[in-house]
Amino acid sequence: MGSFIWIPIAILVIFTILSGVFIVKQQTAVLIETFGKFTSVRQSGIQFKIPFVQRISARIGLKIQQLDVIIETKTLDDVFVKLKVSVQYVVIKEKVYDAFYKLEYPHEQITSYVFDVVRAEVPKMKLDDVFVKKDDIAIAVKSELQEAMLDYGFDIIKTLVTDIDPDAQVKEAMNRINASERQKTAAQFEGDAARILIVEKAKAEAESKRLQGQGIADQRREIARGLEESVEVLNKVGINSQEASALIVVTQHYDTLQSIGEATNTNLILLPNSPQAGSDMLNNMVASFTASNMIGESMKKSNKPKIKE
Repeated sequence: MGSFIWIPIAILVIFTILSGVFIVKQQTAVLIETFGKFTSVRQSGIQFKIPFVQRISARIGLKIQQLDVIIETKTLDDVFVKLKVSVQYVVIKEKVYDAFYKLEYPHEQITSYVFDVVRAEVPKMKLDDVFVKKDDIAIAVKSELQEAMLDYGFDIIKTLVTDIDPDAQVKEAMNRINASERQKTAAQFEGDAARILIVEKAKAEAESKRLQGQGIADQRREIARGLEESVEVLNKVGINSQEASALIVVTQHYDTLQSIGEATNTNLILLPNSPQAGSDMLNNMVASFTASNMIGESMKKSNKPKIKE
């Protein structure tokens, strides 16, 4: 009978001993209190506390944590904007006591400092500067938080301005301005391209006209040389220059009529022509050349200076 009495006692003793054993995970700190008074900080591993005398008051994570704070404020040019500031912080391993006993609500404390710094910095900047200088805002927030939270056992690892969201109407206006600037740039490029095209086209036309003029000049030069040779040949057979020129013109006239008649796709051209047309044309030309020579000779005589006696 006496042996059965010791069994419950042994079980109670084992249970009491086991209740004093606990395990602390990696990157975690445990605070131990004895009758409500802080006693020690236990690190990762298997630990022991006095049953019914000591208790675990808190488990503090030592990993880096992130707090996202959204602040609405106004810029220097009176634009309301929302900023999202991400604060990465960690509890200092050597200051776990301060982090737990000195500060009850760390998130609210950090949020308050972020609001205070952002609403002091952003109203000094225009909206465009807020986008450009967001890193300066983040540095200012970290500097203020680092100094304030260090006494409470928190280390501020980094602060980031992760989002800047102006009012919807402001964003629409900014998009319109951006689109207008891009259209203006595109119009300038198109104008430059059109101007270059016109200049190059004008240069090409000028070069074409120059070459065309040169070709016409060469053609006329060769025609004149041919006419000169024809006149010399006719002179050798007793035909004077006026008659030779008239004969050549008449010959070209009939050559033209022959070319028109040979071409099948040419339009119909009506020319005055009769059996005596060639003879009339030849006589008229000879008479014209003779009259021109007579007028030229009289003009030369009238222009000669008189010899004084």
